[in-house]
Amino acid sequence: FRNFDAIYTTRPIDHGSEFFPLHPAAMDFSTLEYEIDGETYTLDDHLESLFVAGILVAKGDQILLERYRLGHDEESRWVSYSIAKSVTSMLIGAAIQDGYIESVDEQVTAYLPRLKGTAYEGTTIRNLLQMASGVGWNEDYTDAESDVGMAGAANGMVLVDYLAGLGREANPGLVFNYNTGETNLVGSLLRAAIGNNASSYLEAKIWQPFMEHPATWSITENVELGGCCIHATLRDYARIGLFTLSDGVHPNGTRILPEDWMRDSTTPSGAYPGYGYLWWLREGGAYAGIGIFGQLIWVHPKDQVVIVTHSAWPAATGSEFSAQRWALVDALHAHVAGAD
Repeated sequence: FRNFDAIYTTRPIDHGSEFFPLHPAAMDFSTLEYEIDGETYTLDDHLESLFVAGILVAKGDQILLERYRLGHDEESRWVSYSIAKSVTSMLIGAAIQDGYIESVDEQVTAYLPRLKGTAYEGTTIRNLLQMASGVGWNEDYTDAESDVGMAGAANGMVLVDYLAGLGREANPGLVFNYNTGETNLVGSLLRAAIGNNASSYLEAKIWQPFMEHPATWSITENVELGGCCIHATLRDYARIGLFTLSDGVHPNGTRILPEDWMRDSTTPSGAYPGYGYLWWLREGGAYAGIGIFGQLIWVHPKDQVVIVTHSAWPAATGSEFSAQRWALVDALHAHVAGAD
């Protein structure tokens, strides 16, 4: 988790001389508790049982809670896993703002002609962002022969070639099917559209204006994994959430994302009400970037609250872990909101 980018091939993302300031404003969380199935848990219980290496709660530019464990600290990076999907979504928005892409309703094949004549014919960028291409895909992390296992291992094939061989199971826009392969495809589409790599684009559009520390992004076939593996500090993950609350506007007034991009990104799709443009949608207008093994950026626009976790769950996913995470998020949000 902390050394992921020391093992795998990455591309650097540099920070600028200025960054979005975060001011410590410690709040007392010693009385915070939540219940699951009649059992009461404290914040410390949660951090211990779910192997949380870092947790941060921010409201506006104030850090209300910041804790590090397991050898993690404020300058060490942690792998995002699928939180990168949400960042890739924002970069598509930036490419639209910059005129590289006309709209999310453009055909995928306009940028990736290799996919002409495949099941992706007729699929739009919006379909990919909403995980609703209709192309068959199996995302079973426990099965080495699932699509995510085969494509993740490359199987001796370029990713686009692997996806080109898949069949259609539904019409575009109708059925939600979680698909990391297609978000990596979005990364390839972004590169084709902007004529540059995604790390450099992220650096220019978001990292240099907002972030405090350098980051890295995993690459394969010299292309960033649009669906995985940015490596950044806990505070800079929080700044990603805070950037979304600005609707993609730099503090100096420069617009980086199209107007209302985050509103559109967090509007339920017709295929699945719990998903937008590579963002998970939660109760009360909240939305989240989520990665396996307990990575989280949770954003509540109305209350301007951001909650971030770096974790090392014992398993990639699990209903018990997930239930504890959301119970803690709800308790933290209520605690912060109740202090106003």
